[in-house]
Amino acid sequence: MGRLGVVIIGLNGAVASTLVAGVALMKKGLVPRRAMLTEPDDAVNAEKLTDLLQFASLEDLVFGGWDLNDESLYEASLKHGVFRADELQEVKAELEAVRPWPAVFSREYAQNLQGRHVVATDGGHRGQIEAIKRDLTTFKEKHGLRRVVLVNLASTEKWMERTAVHETLEGFEKGIESNDPGVSPTMRYMYAANSLGVPHANFAPSLANVPALRIQAENNGVPYCGMDGKTGQTLVKTAMASMLRLRRLMVDGWYSVNFLGNNDGLVLDDPASNQTKIRSKASVLDSVVGHKVENHQVHIHYYKPRGDAKEAWDNIDISGFCGQPMQMKINFLCKDSILAAPLCIDMVRILDVAQENGEKGIQRQLSVYFKSPYAVDGEQPQHDPFVQERILFNWAKEISAKRQNAQARSATNGGAASLGARQQKQD
Repeated sequence: MGRLGVVIIGLNGAVASTLVAGVALMKKGLVPRRAMLTEPDDAVNAEKLTDLLQFASLEDLVFGGWDLNDESLYEASLKHGVFRADELQEVKAELEAVRPWPAVFSREYAQNLQGRHVVATDGGHRGQIEAIKRDLTTFKEKHGLRRVVLVNLASTEKWMERTAVHETLEGFEKGIESNDPGVSPTMRYMYAANSLGVPHANFAPSLANVPALRIQAENNGVPYCGMDGKTGQTLVKTAMASMLRLRRLMVDGWYSVNFLGNNDGLVLDDPASNQTKIRSKASVLDSVVGHKVENHQVHIHYYKPRGDAKEAWDNIDISGFCGQPMQMKINFLCKDSILAAPLCIDMVRILDVAQENGEKGIQRQLSVYFKSPYAVDGEQPQHDPFVQERILFNWAKEISAKRQNAQARSATNGGAASLGARQQKQD
């Protein structure tokens, strides 16, 4: 299929460094190829995407990206501590060879971060967008890539409301020229990607699903998806909520707490960024259980000793037959980046297939990976993970059927052309 570039905003972060280190370890056969829908797994006896579609191999993935820190991916991976030092030693050379490009950043959007490896601001929004485009173009040419896919793994930006600058492409581009603060760093990256026809996934909860960028993506044939990766507590919540709806058990209250100590937790310690995340996490429950949950609370706490080993507590108050009260308590101890990294690999590969098949705009089949799946105004996104899974597999079956039909027509036309040539020769 040819080499596929994966460019990441936040390359030295916990999720991105885990993703790249994990792929390097899998390539060497040092760890199992697990937890990806786009990777064959004979140990799983279930319907497989890989039986329907062919995806880029791990061996064909090439990584690059931007970060506020200019250390190598090896140094970043050691610091985050998701993989053991002895595991990382096995892929040290591969990780040391990858260093990030200067990032587009402003503390206005993430108060708890410091940026020292950043794109100059003297050229304004337009200058930063052109720098992003140069990085993408150079990366693709340098490595001889057939396509590049962008993934946003940057820290959560502050909560932003949609304003007039977001409503039309013309207004958005005027906002770029005037350095409008409504055009956030995340939006500058997405605008640059759309300009070059680069598919993208917004794994952060930062605002980017605005009409202007949707129009630009559709005009340029760009498939994209988002937002806010559904990895730990929200995955458990939506799956459990589906079970409660099935049994018609009423949810009287749901109290959720997260403790995490990685850089994501540090950023979310800022109330403005925390609001963005909380809104995303809290938005999913009512639509899955099928009724308004009056007492739904979500809390996120930065607790440095935990590092990437997040703990999620859930207390669920329910009422069943004859209104009798019951409780359920869940304690999920997980590694945030280990849950997130394989989802990013899946999204990159699926976006690649989508663009290969002429798809553009919001890719709803990727809703299964997000807390707040993208939708156009007036459309209600689907949050039930089991329904989302069916949407993904139905999409894959449609693409597979189209390919088979195209191959059959090609074979028929080729046979007819060959027969015609033989008859002409005999004449």
